Amino acid sequence: MGSNSPGPWGTPAETITRALRELQDAGVTVISVSPYYRTAAMGRARQPAYVNAAAAIDTALPPEALLRVLKAIERASGRRGGSPWGPRTLDIDILDYKGLVRHWRGKHPRFARAGPRPLVLPHPWIEKRPFVLRPLLDVAPFWRHPVTRRSAQEVWRSVAWSREGQVIGKR
Repeated sequence: MGSNSPGPWGTPAETITRALRELQDAGVTVISVSPYYRTAAMGRARQPAYVNAAAAIDTALPPEALLRVLKAIERASGRRGGSPWGPRTLDIDILDYKGLVRHWRGKHPRFARAGPRPLVLPHPWIEKRPFVLRPLLDVAPFWRHPVTRRSAQEVWRSVAWSREGQVIGKR
């Protein structure tokens, strides 16, 4: 989860807290939540730092239904369409769904860069994003990438130095 723009639910940190409550209200059990991290934005420069967190959840919803719930929560938080990697009130991604692998060819995700994309599992950019890996380590320290089989700790060590998406500190 990430946010770097205030919205109807308040500050970015307040928005993430509210989104976690909304998940519970939608019948998704939140098992654990990482600390909130302050992280540098990726892609477009000149935007505020993000607040990022990860949550381990349990749900009976299939992945596509869970994604619909997450997108509805994003819209309720004030998220509207915009440019990729631009500022947003809330962004929620499914990083992994019970080790399920979808839309990968070998060790690389397989999907069109333009237009609507299918749900890619695990998330195709986990291994390139410090702002994802640091909170992921808090809620799933023994997680292994279902495709590459690399541990979260191993991947974290390879990107912790990255400037884009770097972890600035705990919030």
